[in-house]
Amino acid sequence: MSAPTVELMDYADVVTRYEPVLGMEVHVELSTATKMFCGCPTTFGAEPNTQVCPVCLGLPGSLPVVNQQAVESAIRIGLALNCSITEWGRFARKNYFYPDQPKNYQISQYDEPIATNGYLDVPLDDGSTFRVEIERAHMEEDTGKSVHVGGATGRIHGASHSLLDYNRAGVPLIEIVTKPITGAGDRAPEVARAYVTALRDLLKALNVSDVRMEHGSLRCDANVSLMPVGASEFGTRTETKNVNSLKSVEVAVRFEMRRQAAVLSTGGVVVQETRHFHEADGSTSPGRRKETAEDYRYFPEPDLEPVAPDAAWVEQLRGTIPEYPWLRRARIQDEWGVSDEVMRDLVNAGALDLIIATVDAGAPATQARSWWVAYLTEKANERGVELADLPITPAQVAEVIGLVEAKTVNNKVAKQVVDLVLAGEGDPAKIVEDKGLGMVSDEGALQAEVDKALAANPDIADKIRAGKVQAAGKIVGDVMKATRGQADAARVRELVLAACS
Repeated sequence: MSAPTVELMDYADVVTRYEPVLGMEVHVELSTATKMFCGCPTTFGAEPNTQVCPVCLGLPGSLPVVNQQAVESAIRIGLALNCSITEWGRFARKNYFYPDQPKNYQISQYDEPIATNGYLDVPLDDGSTFRVEIERAHMEEDTGKSVHVGGATGRIHGASHSLLDYNRAGVPLIEIVTKPITGAGDRAPEVARAYVTALRDLLKALNVSDVRMEHGSLRCDANVSLMPVGASEFGTRTETKNVNSLKSVEVAVRFEMRRQAAVLSTGGVVVQETRHFHEADGSTSPGRRKETAEDYRYFPEPDLEPVAPDAAWVEQLRGTIPEYPWLRRARIQDEWGVSDEVMRDLVNAGALDLIIATVDAGAPATQARSWWVAYLTEKANERGVELADLPITPAQVAEVIGLVEAKTVNNKVAKQVVDLVLAGEGDPAKIVEDKGLGMVSDEGALQAEVDKALAANPDIADKIRAGKVQAAGKIVGDVMKATRGQADAARVRELVLAACS
């Protein structure tokens, strides 16, 4: 359901009259095996309320214990964002009542976050970069999930009743908050999208989250305000909550800029509030008045020890930070000699990292690209899954390519081998051995099959002898059929032409 129609200013007029100020808050669910303060699993999609315990349900007498892996992931995120890592910091209780948080407070970090004062140089569409400064990255626990039933929008308004699933309550969460983003001008919506895109790619490269926006493991809140060009005081901001796709981040920012400009141009006042984003038409609508820090009545969490990362450990973790994904892509594109369009297609198809891993496993880049973007993409489409979700590893694909390169199998049989790997039959070399799929390399056996095919097709043999070498294709096909596709077609052709010379 879309929001009611509102007045909007033409975008060109907006950026002529106003300077946008952005603030991006990105919540990232960490891919730890267990929750932030208890041992409950974090598997996505489990039956409701099956991954809960007294700690994450906030039952009396239960005590939290910090997940060390979550702390490590938080430090690595902070280092990748060029932040300073705290030497000593406490958790705090953020007090508020919503039924999806059973304790009536959320364990978070307030005045002593794990990482502060960083930046990320974000690549834009034209190849330039825009520096986004990071205010903080702090650890907290996620809330449960409310499911509103009976309404038309999936929200509480108009619903007949609500259901609560606490599986997500307590899942480790990192909130990354930018400093006010100024100076983007008419490119502000693009900068917002590019920032979240770069952050998603970086978090995936760090292997700290699956960053699947459709699963809610990466959620973006976009703060937008406007101030007249030449002014120095920021305008009143709105916060568009839980924008769930990269494109929608750009659309939501652009809409809010146009809406706020229309309000201000008629003498109106922008209300500080949260807003809902509507995918159907790219609009936003009012949510609730925005709380301030005072409303949450923060105080130190008495049940948890402070977090005090050892300096040597932090430096050790610094050495695990990978090359920025966009710099890595540029380097690999140069090494492979492919165009911007080809590289963009590989990224959009989710194939790039798989291809790189296949090359790292020993396969030539050209063959690795060919397998992933052709046959394996076809298989992923047939199954209705992402490439990365196919039950075949880059190492296994490299092994198949190696079997072809060694002439152990030909390309046709290699596809059969891949199909058997996808069916769970095992590793490629073992499949070839167990199924007897190795290439027929016995020259005597091949020659016998060639002679048999020529004898069965004397008219074709006469054409070949008369110089019509394209007719050899029929004989090659018969030999390949007789050998169950396991012969080297090029070698068979050589034998046919030699026999007819």
